[in-house]
Amino acid sequence: MIDLAAAAQGWLAAGRPAVVVEVASSRGSVPREAGTRMLVAPDEVLGTIGGGHLELKAIADAHALLHGGGGATEQHIALGPSLGQCCGGVLTLVFTPLAQAAPGRWAAPAPRFTLQLYGAGHVGRAIVRLLTGIPCRVQWIDERESEFPAEALPRHIEKVCVEPVQAEVAAAPPGAFYLVLTHSHDLDMAISQAILQRGDFGYFGLIGSQTKRARFEHRLQARGFTPELVGRMVCPIGVPGIAGKDPETVAVSVVAQLLQHA
Repeated sequence: MIDLAAAAQGWLAAGRPAVVVEVASSRGSVPREAGTRMLVAPDEVLGTIGGGHLELKAIADAHALLHGGGGATEQHIALGPSLGQCCGGVLTLVFTPLAQAAPGRWAAPAPRFTLQLYGAGHVGRAIVRLLTGIPCRVQWIDERESEFPAEALPRHIEKVCVEPVQAEVAAAPPGAFYLVLTHSHDLDMAISQAILQRGDFGYFGLIGSQTKRARFEHRLQARGFTPELVGRMVCPIGVPGIAGKDPETVAVSVVAQLLQHA
């Protein structure tokens, strides 16, 4: 996910000419919602307001503003009559020279969900790669520092190396999402028990087969958790019907399921 505000501040500090194109308001079926921004320089574009003819024209208009100078301008666009797009909605675009756009005051996009992801193995890493492009808040938790990738992660993904890892469950906000993907069934059980003890999760996914689910259900119910609560646990994880057990396929299926619950 591009941190558009940070990029805009960097361009501003460097004195790079650019125009901010923002969807100021929208009604009906439109490609992107109000508050979406795109950053247009003479030789580069960051972000998107939805692609297609709308975006192509907006980039051309931003280039015209860069060439001609002047202040902010506004366009009201009916996508069907004006651009021949089948969306049919209406939106307002505002074109603002970067020097007047105050990117330091832009509000960050609201996170779709807050996730505690337990496990930095192959599937965990594949899921994190997908989540770098999604507005969410992630704590990626493992007691093994060596399992985390060396490269820096975007600001919305936090690596947490701690022991015992299950103690981190208490720090999550109400309604948080949890994914349990560790290297140990005993550790999976300890984390699962901590999540169920809270009981306020928005989504709780445990990696494993139907056999693992049956074993965990039996053990958790023996420890006093009700069948209704244990039944909310998602195991196997991922959208049903997607074949393949390689980490990348599993990750696509799981992230799609997270978005379904968001």
